[in-house]
Amino acid sequence: MLRVEICDSTETLILRLEGRFTGDDAEHTRTLAARFAARAKVFVDLTEVVFIDAAGEEVLSFLGQLGAQFVAPNSYVLDVCERLNLRVAPNGSSHLSPMGDPRANGDGDQTRSNRAKPRKK
Repeated sequence: MLRVEICDSTETLILRLEGRFTGDDAEHTRTLAARFAARAKVFVDLTEVVFIDAAGEEVLSFLGQLGAQFVAPNSYVLDVCERLNLRVAPNGSSHLSPMGDPRANGDGDQTRSNRAKPRKK
């Protein structure tokens, strides 16, 4: 299963992918990305991707040809990006967190800030 979150502004498109980037889901992502391809900057955040098949690799290569930069903070997605000769954004995802990521709290630390604190009796 794949979840795609699109953060679109006038100059930047950020695609956040979560789950398995495979088959029809990857092809659907290609179609979505092609609609927004005229942006000055395209970032593809692969932080939460757990598996990429051949179809997913083809779509990543397509996005790379559009000039996308890839956020690849773990060894699996970094290896995929290196094998496909994709441009990896410098410093991981540090430039993406100010874009309104609901998982980030005020100091930029991505913790479980929405979890209720235990009450004292």
